[in-house]
Amino acid sequence: MIILITGASHTGKTRLAQRMLEEYKYPYLSIDHLKMGLIRSGKTDLTPEDDAALTDYLWPIVREMIKTAIENRQNLIVEGCYIPFDWRKDFDEQYLKSIRFVCLAMTDSFIDAHIDEIRNHAPDIETRLYDVDFTSDSLKEDNHYYINGFAQYREQVMLIDTDFENTIKTILENK
Repeated sequence: MIILITGASHTGKTRLAQRMLEEYKYPYLSIDHLKMGLIRSGKTDLTPEDDAALTDYLWPIVREMIKTAIENRQNLIVEGCYIPFDWRKDFDEQYLKSIRFVCLAMTDSFIDAHIDEIRNHAPDIETRLYDVDFTSDSLKEDNHYYINGFAQYREQVMLIDTDFENTIKTILENK
């Protein structure tokens, strides 16, 4: 089983991947780690701020890693924001039946009510060397981008509306 986890910044993608690792005992691949390895090694001139270009650059590599894991009957959690909205077009049905897709996004009301908690929890799992100060408005814009983008392709988005932990618990229980 492959579990793809994507969504807006600061929605808990890495935290969910870590919880799935602990719960399911599946290894996980952080697309951010792949990105930074390629950037730091000089294998690309892209920077951490080049989101659209990074998706185009990283997805073909990640896509083929997913196919290889499925072909080898291996479980893998793949986590990161560099998954294109139309990702399904890259897999035939034989692959798709082995992929579970999870997209996390926060509602505007959740962001308004929990902005301080979101900031405080940002370093829970990883230190963000390239994280810039973010505002409620920038978080809302990022979340709308993912909600609307995946909606165009009829993908389900798990909306964090009132309780982050309950949302994560629901995802973990739906193995």
